[in-house]
Amino acid sequence: MAHKRTAKKKASAKRPAASPTRAGRPSALLDTRIVYCGDCVDQLAKLPNGCVDLIYIDPPFNSNRNYEVFWGETKEKRAFEDRHASTAAYIDYMRPRCIELARVLKNTGSFYYHCDWHASHYVKVMLDQIFGENNFRNEIVWKRSHAHSDTKQGMAQYGRICDYLFFYSPGTEWTWNPIFTEYSDDYMESEYRHVAPDGRRYKETDVTAAKPGGDTEYDWRVKRRSDAGEIWVADPEDEWKSPKEGMDYLAVGPYQKRYWAYSKQNLIEFWKVGKLTHRSTGMPRLMQFADEMPGIPLQDLWTDIPPISALAAERLGYPTQKPLALLERIVKASSKPNDIVLDGFCGCGTALVAAQNLDRQWIGIDISPTACRVMAKRLRDVCKLREDEDLWRAARGFVVRGLPWTEEKLRKLPPFEFENWAVIALGGIPNKTQVGDMGIDGRIFPVSAAPKKAAAAKGETPAFEQFLDHWYPIQVKQKDKVGRPDIDAFEAVMTREDRDKGFFVSFDYTRDALREIDAFFRKSGKAIIALTVHEILEEEIAKKLV
Repeated sequence: MAHKRTAKKKASAKRPAASPTRAGRPSALLDTRIVYCGDCVDQLAKLPNGCVDLIYIDPPFNSNRNYEVFWGETKEKRAFEDRHASTAAYIDYMRPRCIELARVLKNTGSFYYHCDWHASHYVKVMLDQIFGENNFRNEIVWKRSHAHSDTKQGMAQYGRICDYLFFYSPGTEWTWNPIFTEYSDDYMESEYRHVAPDGRRYKETDVTAAKPGGDTEYDWRVKRRSDAGEIWVADPEDEWKSPKEGMDYLAVGPYQKRYWAYSKQNLIEFWKVGKLTHRSTGMPRLMQFADEMPGIPLQDLWTDIPPISALAAERLGYPTQKPLALLERIVKASSKPNDIVLDGFCGCGTALVAAQNLDRQWIGIDISPTACRVMAKRLRDVCKLREDEDLWRAARGFVVRGLPWTEEKLRKLPPFEFENWAVIALGGIPNKTQVGDMGIDGRIFPVSAAPKKAAAAKGETPAFEQFLDHWYPIQVKQKDKVGRPDIDAFEAVMTREDRDKGFFVSFDYTRDALREIDAFFRKSGKAIIALTVHEILEEEIAKKLV
């Protein structure tokens, strides 16, 4: 169902709507059931305006957590680090991506941003600027873990057990399917405290109203046996006209300044199906049975979906994996069958599995090749989808696009494109220009990055570096073998910038180059991490990134 906002509608430009085509491919404007390996800001730029119905993202949090992951597919051990130690850098990173996500979202669509306490307040401000404050619908609080102590370094504080989801919709109408949750035992005891002879729990509700409406001018007639105490039951009119011996009869009307909420015929129908009870005064009461109610309307505090335990069957070992039930709830509430669901940071693919299970179309994007492989295996194993180009074209399978390039392809790239590929593959930030890099092709910002207040105050560094002064340089050479002169030049860069660690990427290294790296460390204590393209493609670099 479409939910309509009661506030005055604002004029807005219409976005092109996706037109249905053949089954399984709902839009003539874009393909679905695709996992893209790459940065979502690049992939989203290829999509048209207003083509997606639901967007959920769970991007890397602005945290100090280090992860070691054992992937179920290859038993490969990888180290993951959130490199956004500065909130400002994190927001700078997310802003262009959220702008692109907002662009591809339909006016009737919904957007969910999943984050934790590290940057949630800054994320909210950013999203208000992009989507508009009036288009903010909810801040959902999800209890993601059980109680624990967050006392660190002698500093006592409250335990952090919640994540936050910011829900936006850009238009005046959006898809909304009400979700209901089961009643708790405490709620049942307090609200449905009456028990019928058949054991069903019910609560009594008033059958009068404050304002008149419809057939409200009548008396309700009840009867009881003279020796039955205060037990009244409804009495059909024909028995009232011919009273029986030993029976008491009574005509009941609404309380003072009240009116019947139902017509007399409706009350008779309630009585016939066993849904009326009577007070000692003879006043009827409607019996609402708990098993006939939909449940409690879902609120913005979610405590009923537990985190993934160490023994959970769905656990893949992915550091920020979310429960499938959480994503299925979001997909159910904010989309319809065959709608398009997009996750721009899809990790191990929980949102994609939820969308597939609920008969939605989907698009997944993630910059990590390992994550893309894991989610592809999960779609095959859990959803029983075939990863096959021909089946995908027939709307019965899925495909993965943009997985790591071969060394042969990388050798043919223009130098600047090769540099960008290598820097991004390491999780770094490439230089925006090809000149003036002073021997630095990119930077990696470790979790310990912090502002250099003195330099920032004097305006001696660019705005971005004012927030992140702790960084490691990256040098990239598109060479078959890097020699000692290249290493000597990089040593000069590290000495000039006073960096204790740096990263060098090439296809291979001469023995002289490797000996010089070792000698430089013994002499200065500064480490050059020499990485080959093969190691990056095979993702065997975790042990060198610590």
